[in-house]
Amino acid sequence: MDRSTYLKLADECLARVAHFGEPFDPDEMDFSTTDGVVTLEFPDGARYVLNRQAAADQMWLAAGARAWHYDWDAAKQTWVNDRDGHDLYARISEVVSHKLGRSVTV
Repeated sequence: MDRSTYLKLADECLARVAHFGEPFDPDEMDFSTTDGVVTLEFPDGARYVLNRQAAADQMWLAAGARAWHYDWDAAKQTWVNDRDGHDLYARISEVVSHKLGRSVTV
């Protein structure tokens, strides 16, 4: 994939996750964005970080003590884990749902 395509897809991914964070009460989950990074922050101080890894053409997610790397899958039109093929948005939904104690979907 060429650089401009990667950056477009990565920025769309970051925007989608930021948009997901908008409706939450900051006392439940807050979010912040910087160039290439979306951070989801929780009242207990936990932070989950999604960031663009341009050198690898990947998206990286860190949640608690775990981290995952995602490649763009053109056939599926989504970011998939480079080890087991799970979907990035499903994983974010899973870890945030677990943290909040209720089901949420990115």
